[in-house]
Order: sequence, then C-alpha cells, then structure tokens
Amino acid sequence: MFSLLTRSDFDAAGRRISTAVHHTPLLSFRTLGGPFGTSVWLKCENLQKTGSFKVRGALNALAALNPGERARGVITVSAGNHAQAVAWAAGRVEVRSVVVMPERASPAKVAAARAYGAEVVLHGDAAAAFAEAYRRADDEGLAFLHPFDAPEVIAGHGSAGIEIASDLSGPATIVVPVGGGGLIAGIAGALSLKGILAGRAMRVFGVEPEGAAAMRRSLADGRAARLDRTDTIADGLAPPMAGELTYRYVAELVEDVVLVSDAEILAAMKLLLTRARLVAEPSGAAAVAALMYGRVPVPKGGVVVAVITGGNAEKRLIGRALREGAPWP
Repeated sequence: MFSLLTRSDFDAAGRRISTAVHHTPLLSFRTLGGPFGTSVWLKCENLQKTGSFKVRGALNALAALNPGERARGVITVSAGNHAQAVAWAAGRVEVRSVVVMPERASPAKVAAARAYGAEVVLHGDAAAAFAEAYRRADDEGLAFLHPFDAPEVIAGHGSAGIEIASDLSGPATIVVPVGGGGLIAGIAGALSLKGILAGRAMRVFGVEPEGAAAMRRSLADGRAARLDRTDTIADGLAPPMAGELTYRYVAELVEDVVLVSDAEILAAMKLLLTRARLVAEPSGAAAVAALMYGRVPVPKGGVVVAVITGGNAEKRLIGRALREGAPWP
C-alpha cells in the first residue's frame, strides 16, 4: 500500500542531494515561443550530472538505505540513464551496484554505466530485465532500487520542480516527458505540497511517445497499466508499465498526458541542436516536440517550461535527427 509523500519528505530529499547535483539552468528559447506568442523556457537536465535528471532520485534512494543494505550492494533496471545515475551515486559512497539493462540498450549508455563503476547485466527486453533484476536482488541479497516507482526516487526528483519554481516569478505551464512517471510525480507532488500548483496557477502536463503510452493508457483505464510491447526511439520513455504510485500522482495532480510521434521527437531534437545548440536524446526532446506541434494548450502571452530530461544521445540518433527532422516553423 502506497502513501503520498509529505512536504518534509521533499524537503529532506532536497537537503540530501543539494550539494551533489547541479541546480540546472532555465534557458529562454524564443525560437519556439515566438510563433505562438508565448515565453518558452528550457529546464536543462541534459546538463545534469551523468547527463540526465536521474541522479536526483538515485542519490536520495541510496541515502535512504540502512548500513546493512549498503554493505550488500544495490541493483536496478534501466534502459540507460537510471543505470548511469545509480552507478555514479553508488560510486560516490563506495557501494556495489549492479544494473540490468535490456539487450538492445544503447551501447553508449551501457559503456557509461560500466565506466561509472556498475556491473552491467544485459538481459532480454524491458519486461525481462525487470524480472531478472528482481531475481538477482533476491538471490544475492541486493537492495532493489526501482527506477521510478519508489517514494525516495520521487522525492529526489521533486527538487527539479522546486528549482523551476524558484527561477520563475509567476504562473507557468510545465511540460514533462513521462516514462514510468517518477519525474512528473516528483515535480507535481513537490509543487502541490508547496502550494505552488494552486497558489501560483502552475499547471503540469506530461508527454509520452505514441509507441509507449503507458501513462496515457493508465488514465484511460483508471489504474496503472502494463503494455504488451513498446515501439519508440525514446528508450528512456519506454518502460512497459506505469508505476502504481506515479500513476496516482499523475491522476490527482497532472492536467493531462499528451502524445507525440517519433518523427516529431526527431524534429524537436533537430530544433534544439540547430537553434538552441543543445544536445537532447529522444526522451529529452519530447516536451519540446509537444510544444512544437501544439499538443499542450498554452495561452498567448503565457509562460511554459519544457523539461529537457537528458542529453545522452547516440551519434547515430543525432545524425538521424539532422537528416530526417522536419524543419520548423
């Protein structure tokens, strides 16, 4: 049985991780906002430690372990960014880390996780990787660190929302890419408990790929859904399920979850590369894609923040985005 986090949970997480993570910049992006008459800002988690927001939750989850759990080590499952984050965070405190990744995981992300010190296990597809991680946790006595559906992970990710609120002075729409939902749950949960969602008229929207819409399905079904398969270039947004806890946050606090195509994601990557000079992996570009193609309602004159969740893009995907990404506007 899950319970929603309290304000003290988010505050404690912020204190634990503040000295280890970057307060990432909020950069103006007039190229995107101008045609719509809006003010667009980019929350650049692609410039975070290990290249994604994931270190926020990983650090807080590790901090919550007891000494015995740390001594035995930790295990997680990830398509790449959470693997790197756990490896890096565990290395800081000299804890053994094992990460199970799908066999088709990005070679660059596999190499990075190993370079940060993780023992990497390649196993099956995403669903099979989850099962293997749970099995190894039981067999080897390792503490399982869930990549998104855990209170400590959500609390750590809430720090990104607090940073956004501290850097903006008024109402805004925040657009967050959704995989399992840990980041959007953290942002919406932290802002809600701080009285910012209602008090400052901040709204939160999620965005998923059309080929991996587990949270969108969950909202339609009224419960956390599991997908039979996923098909998207955005590997970080393609877990085969929505989290039980993260679904509750989205259902209660998020305005809507919208969908974008892989072609639209490639166009967003190209726009960020050529006009903002920012490298975003497909998962990281999803929020910009949603704004480019009008999926999120933002009033003229309004302020909107697109969270760029990660920048760990393979060279082949960068090249593909430059070749195939549609010009805009």
